[in-house]
Amino acid sequence: MFPLNILLVEDSESSALAYKSYLSDYNVSISHDLHNAALALAQHQPDLLILDVQLPDGNGIDLVQQLRDSGAQFPIVVITSDSSVELAVEAIKAGADDFLEKPFSGSRLKTTVANMLEKARLSELVTTYEATSHRDGFEGFIGSSLIMQGVYHMIEAAAPSNATVFITGESGTGKEVLARAIHDTSPRGKAPFVAINCGAISKELMESEIFGHIKGAFTGANTARAGAAAKANGGTLFLDELCEMDLELQVKLLRFLQTQVFRPVGSDHEQQVDVRIVCATNKDPAQEVKSGRFREDLFYRLHVISIELPALRERGQDVMQIAEHFLQSYAAEERKGFVSFSTAVKQFFLDHSWPGNIRELQNVIRQIVVLNDGVDISSEMLPLQFRATCMGQAPDKTEQKGNNLVDMPHKASEVLPLWKLEQLYIDRVIELADDNIPKAASLLEVSPSTLYRKQQKRG
Repeated sequence: MFPLNILLVEDSESSALAYKSYLSDYNVSISHDLHNAALALAQHQPDLLILDVQLPDGNGIDLVQQLRDSGAQFPIVVITSDSSVELAVEAIKAGADDFLEKPFSGSRLKTTVANMLEKARLSELVTTYEATSHRDGFEGFIGSSLIMQGVYHMIEAAAPSNATVFITGESGTGKEVLARAIHDTSPRGKAPFVAINCGAISKELMESEIFGHIKGAFTGANTARAGAAAKANGGTLFLDELCEMDLELQVKLLRFLQTQVFRPVGSDHEQQVDVRIVCATNKDPAQEVKSGRFREDLFYRLHVISIELPALRERGQDVMQIAEHFLQSYAAEERKGFVSFSTAVKQFFLDHSWPGNIRELQNVIRQIVVLNDGVDISSEMLPLQFRATCMGQAPDKTEQKGNNLVDMPHKASEVLPLWKLEQLYIDRVIELADDNIPKAASLLEVSPSTLYRKQQKRG
């Protein structure tokens, strides 16, 4: 395999030669201004362009814009001074893929270049991908729809890389399943996978959760504690609901991403780790950036490989494959005789929009199995609220018997143990709170620790 070609545009000859020495594994050509860079690009398209923004004959951002307007697809990395973050963001908006702030180390340059070339390789694979194989599921996912075949392929393509992965998708689509799939199929698969839900931990404790703390760092810190970054060393750190992270901590996370170095809360000593970052959100990250709730430079640093998980309503017949899986699992767990769904129920499931996605489907089937028994799931067994929603009408208050979650029992054999009813109710409230445990605890008027304990007890 021939070395990849990089065009480096840097006006400082000494800096250009230093950067070239760092990138000895590649064929690096050097231009010292925009004019010569344009001539080099006209003769040969590189695999990667590294471009200083401030050049003697103009602004490098103009060249980025011209290249993207002309349809150039190769990755572009811009170089800025340490006080020009706004300029770097402007370059990203013009079409650059990443940025480096001076001064930077040789290892940082090599990592950035490797990530950009890997991103280009993955993009080419996805563009040319054709659904030549058919899988009913993959690494924890269930479903054979064409859109999921693309997701499976993207997991396989992204797994071998160390590049950051940014997962988007509605609540309940399986973002943590995807993160685990990338980890398990990667070279890091035998190392730790550590997950943190940024929306479920208070901003006061989040820094300690990620970076750890030393004894006495704050009130209640009676012993030193390793954070997620240290625990994930050699493996993968998954930051779920990242857009919920406090802006002040986002600054520290950005530095950690750039250097893989962090300082535990209260400590004077820095620690170096090797972790791959996978993050996820159920919000539109671009909108969060626009609204000022998420740092723009952090977004572009994280958005190297992006994977969007489709909503369940976009997956066609997958809904029945997943429903049958849950039915088999819960019927065995509850020792019930269910084996299939009636034609009417199948139609209900296929027509429903599933705003809660797979988590909603899971909750509905668990309720059915817990409250009923038989061979086929009939439409009469569907939870009343769900049935009314599918039919596009409000539930009949006289039928509701005062409860929106489950029908009230009409005979002794229908009575549920209190612990099981509590379990169903908690699941539903957590679903309504978009998996935000503190929010669910507030709705239930209990402490978050109570919910965490109950969920942990259930595994």
